[in-house]
Amino acid sequence: MNTETTNKDFVFDIQKIKSDYPILQREIRGHKLVYLDSGASTQKPIEVINAHEEFFKTINSNIHRGLHTLAEESTNAYEKTRTHIAKFIGGVKTSEVIFTAGTTESINLVAYTWGEANISEGDEIVLTDMEHHANLVPWVMLAQRKNAVIKRIPITDDGRLDLTDIDKIITEKTKLVAVTHMSNVLGTLNPVKQLAEIAHKNGALILADGAQAVPHMPVDLLDLDVDFYAFSSHKMLGPTGVGVLFGKENILDKMPPFNMGGEMISEVSFDRITWAELPHKFEAGTPNIAGVVTFDAALTYLDEIGMDNVHTYETKLTAYTIDKLLQIDGLKIQGPNNAINRGGAVSFTDKDLHPHDISTYLDSKGIAIRAGHHCAQTLMKRMGTIATARASLYIYNDESDIDALFDALIAMRKYFGHE
Repeated sequence: MNTETTNKDFVFDIQKIKSDYPILQREIRGHKLVYLDSGASTQKPIEVINAHEEFFKTINSNIHRGLHTLAEESTNAYEKTRTHIAKFIGGVKTSEVIFTAGTTESINLVAYTWGEANISEGDEIVLTDMEHHANLVPWVMLAQRKNAVIKRIPITDDGRLDLTDIDKIITEKTKLVAVTHMSNVLGTLNPVKQLAEIAHKNGALILADGAQAVPHMPVDLLDLDVDFYAFSSHKMLGPTGVGVLFGKENILDKMPPFNMGGEMISEVSFDRITWAELPHKFEAGTPNIAGVVTFDAALTYLDEIGMDNVHTYETKLTAYTIDKLLQIDGLKIQGPNNAINRGGAVSFTDKDLHPHDISTYLDSKGIAIRAGHHCAQTLMKRMGTIATARASLYIYNDESDIDALFDALIAMRKYFGHE
């Protein structure tokens, strides 16, 4: 396993960790903030906030083009983050790490480059019933443009992938399997490595949406053997507007660029254009330099804790959360009712109250959760609901936050007359 993800000497002092996040000192409507919406976006430790400010104070400059000191320092800091990411996700090549605006753009990049070049009429694209729209809509639209076929891996009633007929779903007609590594609604961790083996056996490629996985557990892409993998900085303590696309070098080499402009070219004339080497072929224009440089501070913060420690802590807290919610009459957890092979996105419904009412009531108590379809409308239909409330956990949460959630949910049912 990549040693960057392990810190056996770290002592998980949750009060010290909480103190690293200035926003957690806020009061909302007279109550201390309890932030349980990290699946949407995480809060930022002071180290990340300071790194962002320091960039603009000391080395702000465009990158890759200048010969002056600021340009060189900014470029070095930018590329340092790329090297850090390559190690963080299992020791891949830096040429295989492409910066994008986020997971959504990363997946669209693959759909509009590899997909346009390789998907033809009658080809099959395999999705699952639990995909976020970011890993569903691009493939559905591609299939419509190409007259290709969308096939689905179903899920069980408890929110796991049903692989009973997987050999009939992924076949020699399959060109791509696109799967979430961890569901943003159910918290389910999917067997990506197993699906990669099945896809490759049939001559297909596999793309994994890792937006909800990389922030919460060690991820080794060399071990998973995926062809593409996408994730976002803002879901792992970093700034918004920064994403990562991993792609195997031999595949990326054959793909046309996504955006056209400066930096992604080697030579330009009015009758001939040649592309820059990887990864710059896919990074046209001026990127989010400050965001990428700041992301390095978030990765360092997670390294110091150790991703094994992050995963172990969150698994225990998820088990505690599920146990507490199961004690409330009228509430139903949507997805696995235990913490085995799942993450800390815990969605639930109340038999008497709409998720929006739940979220609004909790906000009055200073508790931030998310309510809605979570950009997963096909999953909602499968679950037989239009929306859920979702408490999503991260390293700055503890049992006291879950106790506050529990007490507020009990009070909510009483307030609305559903004791």
